[in-house]
Amino acid sequence: MKNKGWIWGLLLAFCALTALSACGGKAAMPKDRLDAILERGSITIATEGDWVPWTYHDASDVLVGYDVEIGERIAAELGVKAEFAETDWDSILAGVDSGRFDIACNGVDITPERSEKYAFSTPYIYPDAVLVVRSDNEDIHSLEDLAGRTTANSPSSTYADMALEYGAEVTYVSTLNDTVQMLEQGRVEATINAQGSIRDYMEQHPDANIKIVQVIEGVPAGVPMQKGEDSASLVEAVNGVLEKMRSDGTLAELSVKYFGVDLTKKN
Repeated sequence: MKNKGWIWGLLLAFCALTALSACGGKAAMPKDRLDAILERGSITIATEGDWVPWTYHDASDVLVGYDVEIGERIAAELGVKAEFAETDWDSILAGVDSGRFDIACNGVDITPERSEKYAFSTPYIYPDAVLVVRSDNEDIHSLEDLAGRTTANSPSSTYADMALEYGAEVTYVSTLNDTVQMLEQGRVEATINAQGSIRDYMEQHPDANIKIVQVIEGVPAGVPMQKGEDSASLVEAVNGVLEKMRSDGTLAELSVKYFGVDLTKKN
């Protein structure tokens, strides 16, 4: 009897630890990412915090911007708190991939290469890009003129990839301010960036020694999430929020508010 009691005790302990259905309970199922967010009561949103008008700090040092309001709306519709994590651009996707961030709201272009590695929401904005040079530059007029030239761009960005594709030598920088500074100082000859960001910069800095020489059809942006079956419900939920914002006009209103024009429809 003593030995039998010891065996039953061991079995009961094993059942309690593993929650096996054979022991009278249901097997414990791992939570998917949406369940984890809802249980936690917050969603971690990666963003740069220094890319006007997408995500930046206002005069009161409050984090604001188009993508900040997108992230806040997603959190509100899910019934959780938005926790923004400001980080360099080249750390955003790596953080999503590792699970450090639940989502990213930072004008992330949906490219075939990224779509192989990350789960994306439906597009929520279709921003054009621009090729920018110093005001006195008369040699660069289009992307075809970038061969053998120097540009400044964020690492791992589609703009840097585009510059490399056209034969430019890219110097990697962290912020738009750094980019423009290098351009004005003559340390690089050009840059490619979001049209809205460049126009906003030029409005805020009317004496900036730069000019736009070409408008380039952009790539739609979406909300990236970690790829995998456990992200399916989160992708569906985020898509639902974006569709609601599209239907009620919020997406268009935010685009006009921050970019001066509705960029939420495909050309």
